[in-house]
Formats: sequence, structure tokens, C-alpha cells
Amino acid sequence: MDTESSSPADKYDEASAQAQAREEQEAALEGDSEEGSEALDEQQLPSQAAAVHERLRIDGEKELERDTFALLWSAIAAGISMSASMMAKGIFHTHLPEGSSAAFFIENLGYTLGFIIVILARQQLFTENTVTAVLPAMSHPTFKNFVCLMRLWGVVLIGNILGAGLAAFTFLHLPMFSTEVSASFVTIGEHVLENTTMEMFSKGIVAGWLIATLVWVLPSVENAKVWVILIVTYVVAIGEFTHIIVGSSEVLYLVFDGRATWGDFLFHFGLPTLAGNIMGGTFIFALISHAQIRNDMDVQRQGKRGAWLYQQRQRNR
Repeated sequence: MDTESSSPADKYDEASAQAQAREEQEAALEGDSEEGSEALDEQQLPSQAAAVHERLRIDGEKELERDTFALLWSAIAAGISMSASMMAKGIFHTHLPEGSSAAFFIENLGYTLGFIIVILARQQLFTENTVTAVLPAMSHPTFKNFVCLMRLWGVVLIGNILGAGLAAFTFLHLPMFSTEVSASFVTIGEHVLENTTMEMFSKGIVAGWLIATLVWVLPSVENAKVWVILIVTYVVAIGEFTHIIVGSSEVLYLVFDGRATWGDFLFHFGLPTLAGNIMGGTFIFALISHAQIRNDMDVQRQGKRGAWLYQQRQRNR
């Protein structure tokens, strides 16, 4: 009789403890303090990688819920900001001596500028959302989450390309740059179009994977974000990997100048590069990383359930 009468109370206490643990976990995830982060990493989740996954997933859920027009304006701003990569690279290319062995490595430092601006300003960049916004859909693969993800991707991609195109059109038609710098923009764009369609796709996979890696790493390097962004995107630049937004500003400059067609932009560059970036960011990096964390979570849940069952058996003896 004593065991039976105490069982409901024990179950109530267990449920209350679990609810309190969930509340503490959510508070730790949303907290900005270092103490909260340490508690999250060491106590609430099975690994530090799981803590990073949860932070990105929560950020992704917030992005999926944002207003469409807010997303669009942020994406347009990001597209304009990303044109700073072409601008800086073109200026460096113009003023560095031709034939210098160091010129290639120095001018590609300019490529990193757009990424630094966009990421630190928290603007909407499509290739970032191949990881952040995808994690909620992977964690809870519902029809609603899938529709929200497609809405986010569509709005951000359109906004990014509109912003990149607006910047390229402005660079071409307003007297902002010297003839030499404008010629450098043409050279940069023509070099991108030298890739075959398969090269656009293949190089896009590597770029998507590297940007996804960057997104994953950033929450762990609060005091060194600029350096991490610079290093990762510099590798994208010197590897000449294709990026859908930076490349859009470079190729659209040629389109507006009459040196390339819309078919070149859409079919030769745009679609293959977009597919490669999504493949590298989502299907390679995000899926593998999520699978790792999901296994950790499953093991943790099984361990907690085993411990709870053991406690119940001990109480019933």
C-alpha cells in the first residue's frame, strides 16, 4: 500500500524535474552569458557540437518565422554588401603590378570584404541559410517547416540577386571608378565564365561546404569572428570556387555591359552554381552534422530513460 500510494507522487516529482530541466535548457540556449553557455555545453547536452547545433537551430527557427518583407529587405542589403567583394578585388587587381607572383594572393583578400560586412551586420545571405534555416526542418521534418524553408530560401535568393544586380548596374553606369578599375571588373567576370557548367557545379559544392563550415564555427569564436571569416572566405577566393551571390555581381556586370547574355548568367553560371552551393551546404555539411548530433541526442535520451527505469525498479522493491 505504501508503494502504491507513493507512486503517483514519485511520478509527479519526476515529471516536474523533467519540465524544470527543459526550461533551464531553453534559458541556457537563449542566454548570452558565458556562464549560461558553459552550463549548456557541459550539463544540458551530450557534447559541445550539440550545443552549437542547438544555437544554430534556434537561430534558424527565428529566421523561418520572420516577416517576408523584412527578409527581402535584409537580403537586398546583403546582395549590395556582397558586391564589395567584387569592388575590392577589382581595385586591388588594378593597382597591383601585373605578373607579380604575389598579386593573385593579395587581390583575393578583397574577396573577403563582402562576407565580413554581411556576416557581422547579420544580413540575410543565401548560402548561410543552407545550414541555419535547414536545421529546424531536419530536427522536425514537418510539411509546415518545409514550406517555411522554401519561402525563406526563395525570398533570400531573390533579394540577394536583386541587390547584387543593382550594385553591378550602379558600378557600370555611374562614374564611380576609373576606366582601369572598370576593365578589371570585366576581367574578373570573364574569368568566372571561363568555367564549364560542370566546373561551376563542382566548385560550387566546395564553396557551399566551406561557407557552411564557417557558419558552424562562428558561434564558438566570439572574439575572433573577423579572422575566421577572412580565412575561410580567402580559401574560397584563392581556390576560385563559385559562389552564387558574389558571382552574380561579377557576371551581371558583364550582362549589363553587353559582354554576356542572360542565358550565360542563368544557365551557364546561375543554376549550376546554385545547385552546387546547396549540395555542399545542405546535403553534405548540414545532413552529416545533423546526423552526428541526432545520434548523440538519441544516446543521451536512451541513457536518461534507462536511469529512470532503474530508479523506478529500485523504488518498487
